[in-house]
Amino acid sequence: MAPTSPANEPSSTRMELIQGMLDQLPILLGVVPFGLIFGALAVSFGIPPLLAQGFSLFIFAGSAQFIAAGLVAEGAPPIVVVLTILVVNLRHVLYSANLAPHFSRLPGRWKIVLSWLLTDEAFAVTSVRYQKNPSRHTHWYMLGTGMILWSSWQVSTTLGIAVGASIPPGWSLDFALPLTFMALLTPTLIDRPAWAAALSAGLLSVLSAGLPYKLNLLIGAVCGVALGLALEMRQERQASGEGAGP
Repeated sequence: MAPTSPANEPSSTRMELIQGMLDQLPILLGVVPFGLIFGALAVSFGIPPLLAQGFSLFIFAGSAQFIAAGLVAEGAPPIVVVLTILVVNLRHVLYSANLAPHFSRLPGRWKIVLSWLLTDEAFAVTSVRYQKNPSRHTHWYMLGTGMILWSSWQVSTTLGIAVGASIPPGWSLDFALPLTFMALLTPTLIDRPAWAAALSAGLLSVLSAGLPYKLNLLIGAVCGVALGLALEMRQERQASGEGAGP
């Protein structure tokens, strides 16, 4: 690819930014409903609307927000909430490792912004973009995906809070939490490590349900992630061994 001339740089960055937003639009059809559910669910748990919106503003992680809302509603200690979220979001370490070579030459301010906007959906489209025909402006593509995801998540959360605040207290929304996690989990069950992680985490969480402070969720998450990673690493070693010829 021929290097981009300085005169074309603004155009190139703008095109990458817009294309990132456009490529994310179809995924928003699945993201926005979960934002609505989170907002409604958070206020139904007794979380103040401003705090519920703050979850989306500062945490900006769908699964982590649902877990935090449920644990806060159950009165779990803050340390349990934080540790559980950290374990669940360990997959972002793998995302970061995948994208790190592309961002290694970026200034620190870019790395901070892009790491903040890194989500499952942003990684999915950005990794594909880097596989196709990357340029030195491709980080603007990820910025576009992250910006539209963050914006839509804020708006959908606000609408969900408004809807949830108008729901009578007698209309329990507790059932929405497990249903939401089932919807988030099912598309990820695509191989043996994923199934092993999900089944072991669920089984251990049920078996240790009598533990205080919802520690069963933390134990299930830690063991499930550990087993999934171990099986994933084993598969990669086997694949590399088979691919290495004499």
